[in-house]
Amino acid sequence: MCGIVGLYLKNRALEPQLGKLFEPMLLAMTDRGPDSAGFAIYGDEVPDGAIKLTLQTHDADYDWEKLVAALEARLGSRLDWFQNATAAVLKSTAAEADLRGALADIAPEIRVMSAGQSIEILKGMGLPTEVTERFTLKNMQGTHIIGHTRMATESAVTMEGSHPFSTGADLCLVHNGSLSNHFRLRQELRREGITFETENDSEVAAGYLTWRLQQGDTLAEALDHALQDLDGFFTFAIGTKNGFAVIRDPIACKPAVLAETDDYVAMASEYQALSSLPGIENARVWEPDPATLYVWERQ
Repeated sequence: MCGIVGLYLKNRALEPQLGKLFEPMLLAMTDRGPDSAGFAIYGDEVPDGAIKLTLQTHDADYDWEKLVAALEARLGSRLDWFQNATAAVLKSTAAEADLRGALADIAPEIRVMSAGQSIEILKGMGLPTEVTERFTLKNMQGTHIIGHTRMATESAVTMEGSHPFSTGADLCLVHNGSLSNHFRLRQELRREGITFETENDSEVAAGYLTWRLQQGDTLAEALDHALQDLDGFFTFAIGTKNGFAVIRDPIACKPAVLAETDDYVAMASEYQALSSLPGIENARVWEPDPATLYVWERQ
């Protein structure tokens, strides 16, 4: 099962409403994925030379202030940061490798959900409404967002195993379907230096795209290779700093629908998730073709 939703704003005047517009879309996918949910939101971009990390823990009482103070002492520089429930977003001018190394030494129990200049990934166990309320999704603003509701079939129900998955800077992926060759691909990608934290097949797909991009592929080229190298059935929604993309496997047995107006592009596993959007009655609505890449990006 599982449910996918995505919203890309073409009208920048709507950016303060991104979370408010998106929340009903994600909640509409509850029946497709009741055990956990998550989303990747893009916005609040840091400048070139800076890095933004999203961290999460299972501990609702975690002392983030103590962690930040320890990191600042280790790095010798100040961190901008804010807490959101069981997550924290750090902004730093330190090198990403140095920041990650300090985190691994000081707080190995903390998970890095995402890294980049724009992306923030927030996810967790529970009904989608519990997850969205936990992180106050309705109050968030940004340029675009993709989300996922999960019904676990191939791995345990955990925060780490929830979607989205990110294995590269400002890159994330959500997946509806199942890959049959993920075990072999995981071994091959590890030899290429790609690291994984779960047994989820969707994380392998994210890692594969990261590897292809490291080889010099554009996103379109990476996804074209994915059609050849990923066995199984899938609908992917992929987020990048500049936009998002949707692609289905050549059989396209997993449901998907797209809608576009002058103000936005929206994607969901079912049309009902789009029905709350303003102007949806005048949108161009269609089912994405098999093995066809759809991309919307800012210049």
